[in-house]
Amino acid sequence: MNRKSDLIHKIETRQAQVGIVGIGYVGLPLAVAFAKAGFRVTAVDTNTPKVAAINAGHSYVEDVPDSELGPLVAEGVLRATSDYADLAGVDAISICVPTPLRKTKDPDISYILNAAQNIGQLGGSGKLVVLESTTYPGTTEEIILPSLVSNGDRVGHDFFLAFSPERIDPGRTDYTIYSTPKVIGGVTPDCLDVAMALYGTIVARPFPVSSAAAAEMVKLLENTFRAVNIGLVNEMALMCDRLGLNVWEIVEAAATKPYGFMPFYPGPGLGGHCIPVDPHYLGWKLRTLNYTARFIELAAEVNSHMPEYVVSKVVSALNEARLALNGSRILILGVAYKPNVSDVRESPALDIIHRLQSRGAKVQYHDPMVPNLRHEGVALHSVELTDTAVAAADCVVIVTHHSQYNWAQIATHARLIVDTRNALAAEPAGRLVRLTG
Repeated sequence: MNRKSDLIHKIETRQAQVGIVGIGYVGLPLAVAFAKAGFRVTAVDTNTPKVAAINAGHSYVEDVPDSELGPLVAEGVLRATSDYADLAGVDAISICVPTPLRKTKDPDISYILNAAQNIGQLGGSGKLVVLESTTYPGTTEEIILPSLVSNGDRVGHDFFLAFSPERIDPGRTDYTIYSTPKVIGGVTPDCLDVAMALYGTIVARPFPVSSAAAAEMVKLLENTFRAVNIGLVNEMALMCDRLGLNVWEIVEAAATKPYGFMPFYPGPGLGGHCIPVDPHYLGWKLRTLNYTARFIELAAEVNSHMPEYVVSKVVSALNEARLALNGSRILILGVAYKPNVSDVRESPALDIIHRLQSRGAKVQYHDPMVPNLRHEGVALHSVELTDTAVAAADCVVIVTHHSQYNWAQIATHARLIVDTRNALAAEPAGRLVRLTG
């Protein structure tokens, strides 16, 4: 029996059943994509409210509307469960679980380990298993593989194992799960062939690399590139502030060069699951090999300083207005890590709010995407953004520039504004304090 040929045939004829482990902002779009491509999909998650929502046809991910999810659930081609045993009969499993950092900034791969152990108990014969969660080079073979060979199955013969990094950018419409090239690395050449066959059913361009470790490193390079360049432009913002220059003007002018320059923009810090986290995975792995990733550590130092820099801007602005931070009413606009999404993971707004509160400020926030927020033991609720609420604040701090905001109206009623996103670029200085210049 040729398991490779049989599995590829089942994929090509859509007889294969697909399992997804983890149905967050990566797993749910992937599950929907496979279901729309003609596969029966079973999604597993330990979060029972998520499971219930999916089975009711309700999406909690902005990129997947109910109108897209609902019919797939109603047709019975997509279902969710909290029981790994329901994956026993599937032919391919994609693992899309979180990979956060511990408080020590070391990788927390407990979710990957748990998924691997549960999948291993099912028996891997005839299956393709693909890890999509971002992690350090070597994870697929060091963590996933041992769980799958424990019963004597051979990788590349009895089952197939690969790594394919997720490239989901929440809220983006120009590059989606379908149009973004998909990097794939197999543990063996046959593993690669099977994974290419599966993902070729949903993406326009599956892109093969030589190994699973190479694919793992690709993802870390992508996000470390962004983290380092954001660190560079954030430091440029600090320098421009000392020089009395507007960093956005400098970046826009530099971006007129048609080669050799790619614009990045400063802000209050890094947010989201990937960019603030992934470079630490690479740095941690290199430390185990007695190597210091100096660029990564320096960029992290600059980026992690930005929330404190924003708070210092607020303090200076209040001082100019003859007010102390202690007791002042601060209104934060936007707490999501990027515009037009509800994700607050690693958002710099969380650090800014904590620092302001620890110094005695009375902090409120408004975010059209995030009705409730809990951080450092403090629960906050998004306040209604009325003209009165804006005018009542001693200082309005723009942290996330959602497209729903009426900036002209906010500028009209706010007494003092600290703008970390250049949202009010056209407004004159005075009661408006920019990040630089």
